[in-house]
Amino acid sequence: MSRRDKAIQFFSKELHCSQAVLAAFADECGISEEMAFRLGSCFGSGMRKGNVCGACTGALMVLGLMFGEEQAGDPEERQRSNKINDMMMDRFKQTNGTCICNELLGCDITTSEGVQYARDNRLFKDFCPKMVASAVDILEEIIEEFS
Repeated sequence: MSRRDKAIQFFSKELHCSQAVLAAFADECGISEEMAFRLGSCFGSGMRKGNVCGACTGALMVLGLMFGEEQAGDPEERQRSNKINDMMMDRFKQTNGTCICNELLGCDITTSEGVQYARDNRLFKDFCPKMVASAVDILEEIIEEFS
């Protein structure tokens, strides 16, 4: 099963988008799926505030675990992790128009009306899996470039 399919499958089991993306790469990051579920649990729905899409945040967690700074104060590692962060955020925005959850969904999910709108329009079921897939696709491209 591809990582994309695995992430979508995790998301379909009612995990947050952030958990689904991170868990799909858990083995490559050296953590268990359970640890990925725990680590990603507070980042879905733009940290529950409609901010940066949780799928994008999950991808950033993967990149941090794979390529992030290991040594405090190492400027080369800092530059690399900053570059990778910018690549992920920029590519996600370029591909999807924005990286902000509320903007992607077209509603404010911090309100009960916004959540109801998202549910009524099946955004969590039909739209969000596309963002999970997009984040995984971009993530795989960046991993390939840095491996």
